[in-house]
Amino acid sequence: MKHNTDFIQDFMSYYEYPEEAKQLFTEVLDKLDNVKAFGKIYDGLLDKFNYHQSRIEPKILSRLCVLSFMMGYKYYTLYFVFLLSLTEDLKKQYMLFGLPEKTYYETMNDLKCKLLECMECRGVPGTFVAPWFDGFFHLDRVAYGRFQYEVCTYNDEKPFTMKNGHVVKKGDIFINFHIPSNGIPLTDEVRYASYKEAYEHVKGLFPDGKVIFGCSSWLLFPRHREFLPKHLNILKFMDDFEIVHSDESKDFHDCWRIFGKDAKLPYEKLPRDTSLKKAYAEWLCAGKKTGHAFGLFMFDGETII
Repeated sequence: MKHNTDFIQDFMSYYEYPEEAKQLFTEVLDKLDNVKAFGKIYDGLLDKFNYHQSRIEPKILSRLCVLSFMMGYKYYTLYFVFLLSLTEDLKKQYMLFGLPEKTYYETMNDLKCKLLECMECRGVPGTFVAPWFDGFFHLDRVAYGRFQYEVCTYNDEKPFTMKNGHVVKKGDIFINFHIPSNGIPLTDEVRYASYKEAYEHVKGLFPDGKVIFGCSSWLLFPRHREFLPKHLNILKFMDDFEIVHSDESKDFHDCWRIFGKDAKLPYEKLPRDTSLKKAYAEWLCAGKKTGHAFGLFMFDGETII
């Protein structure tokens, strides 16, 4: 099997991958082409995944890790190359299911997001969250505009009564979504454009045509209202939701999402070059707790009910 394909090269160019990453990934793909022993192991793993005999799980990642050591690369890099090798087949699946090409490219933009995160936080082109992509490559998670959506089941034992009187109980489905780190501001226009596009694809799952959306994120941390500047779009995003539950912790596990490679610095040395960084640095220096929350909202295709 030829691994360094025109499709992969065009794919990397389309998203304007950093030159350092393109060169490294091309080098790895060429080695897989030219060293039969490496290519045979790699192709075996691709075949298992493509024929749905495996998922992006510890077993397949451990084999990629061993192969990366044999080839002389960081495993983060080979993880990413493996995902690149799956992109062409995924596009064919999108076409078979009648999904728009636009949706494919919006969804696959998450690869670049995770690539840049790895380069920032680990100093090497690749990804340190490879299992996350399983949902994308099995068509369980799809991006519509700014957010990425998937069908989930509400598992809380206690029912949640929304302000409009609708009760969400254990076993009910809702549309969970994620916020990729693509840098697009969470303005009203951007958020609602994504909600509306997703609504058109999932409304059939809800008999009354009113879709329940949900999100679990550090962005929904209720105490943001105490310390974030009022102009930040995060606060507007929070206003979309009714919070089901939240938690707080002394350890800020999502620190890297804000400060990147600087996340390991003492709090007093954290950079303050943006409003968000400044607010968080001061909050952390004051010994305050951080956290995240899970929230829901009902959407009728135009407005939040």
